Amino acid sequence: MRRRGSSRAAAPSLGLRGAAPGATPSFSLPRRLVSARFTKLQALSCAPPAQLARPFVPEVEAAADSLHSEFRAVDNLVAHNTTRVLRAFQNARVGSHVSQQPCRRGGREALDKVFAEIVGAESAIVRSQFFSGTHAITCALFAFLRPGDEVTLAVAGAPYDTLEEVIGIRNPFGNGSLRDFGVEYRQVHLAEDGSLDWDALSGSLRPQTKCALIQRSCGYSWRRSLSVAEIERAIRMIKMQNPDCLVMVDNCYGNLWKQWSLLRRKMTVGDWFFSSQGADLIAGSLIKNPGGTIAPCGGYVAGRKRWVEAAAARLSAPGLGLDCGSTPGGVMRAFFQGLFLAPQMVGEAVKGSLLIAEVMSSRGFKVQPAPRVPRHDTVQAVQLGDRERLLAFCEAVQRSGPVGSFIKPVAGSTAGYASEVIFAHGTFIDGSTSELSCDGPLRDPFAVFCQGGTHWTQWALVLGEVLNSI
Repeated sequence: MRRRGSSRAAAPSLGLRGAAPGATPSFSLPRRLVSARFTKLQALSCAPPAQLARPFVPEVEAAADSLHSEFRAVDNLVAHNTTRVLRAFQNARVGSHVSQQPCRRGGREALDKVFAEIVGAESAIVRSQFFSGTHAITCALFAFLRPGDEVTLAVAGAPYDTLEEVIGIRNPFGNGSLRDFGVEYRQVHLAEDGSLDWDALSGSLRPQTKCALIQRSCGYSWRRSLSVAEIERAIRMIKMQNPDCLVMVDNCYGNLWKQWSLLRRKMTVGDWFFSSQGADLIAGSLIKNPGGTIAPCGGYVAGRKRWVEAAAARLSAPGLGLDCGSTPGGVMRAFFQGLFLAPQMVGEAVKGSLLIAEVMSSRGFKVQPAPRVPRHDTVQAVQLGDRERLLAFCEAVQRSGPVGSFIKPVAGSTAGYASEVIFAHGTFIDGSTSELSCDGPLRDPFAVFCQGGTHWTQWALVLGEVLNSI
């Protein structure tokens, strides 16, 4: 009679090894069965693409396969940038006691220190109280300028739409614009081919020109975004004409890609100093590159300590310095973590831009930047030519997002913009352009401006929907 609970009698058929009474039996499949199952699993893992579901349409898949070397180059730069960011976190001794402090001074100081080291600045202010990149840039400009001064858009023609009212190009009086305070404005137009007009810039400054504003990204203009080398050359040209002229760089969409020499240069290991040829301030938004797709709000100003403090006074009030303003603990943690993740997220956005350019140019659309050329920010523009295609492109992007995929984007008037604008952003952070998104003004040449994405495969999936829609 078999003892109750014994598994010895079943062992021959089930491949079980005998166990002492009360002990847990050990299970062992027959060697031939193990070998057969392993072979089958190995075959599945190494199965050719024909046996697996293809996630991308053939046109997009072929484009992605052709970009292998470009993607590898992006990964190498991401590794370099991640090393720099990691070193800044370690040097600032960031710990959980700092990154999760809700309102305490220590968390703000550590975040400012990390950010300043990453961008190569003497000082920085990173705050949730900056409503947007436009707000941060405005604080920087008001830090520099006083009634009777002149601001010159030095190298990139007209500024981004939202800065037009800040400067006073549109609605100049009664809303607190720079022009409302008596600050004059001029701009250096682009050359006929859309590049920088170096001849015009070489003689553009006047003795009363207090500030030169350089917009790194293309904005809603059909031009290349500026490279670090071009910005450096422009700054040298400005300082040669007027060494006292302050330089402000709108660095939106350019963070954590190629930027290290905008503010200062490295002379020897550990020896950093502000260069007379560097920008005095840079500013931008945290829901773009430096927020790493998880910062829910905020912006930054970085550069010379004197001017960072002046920008902080514009954000709060004179005399309050950098020590005021509460930040919820969850937001502070998101700032630190997003900044650490930013190099990787920026790299994936750049890969996405390379893929967009490759696919859309193969369909005959004009793209800016061109396929496979070096990228200087995360924006990829596609000239669609008419209103219907622009709307269809944005609708396809919205349908392909994780949030609000059931929503149909509608063009309309938006605060700060001169034209109707359509936005497609199925993003977790409202308005985030470090997440996959696109937008464009409904005006000639009806270009859509694409940016963001936490992995290039997101754009690969979206492009399949786009190609079926336009």
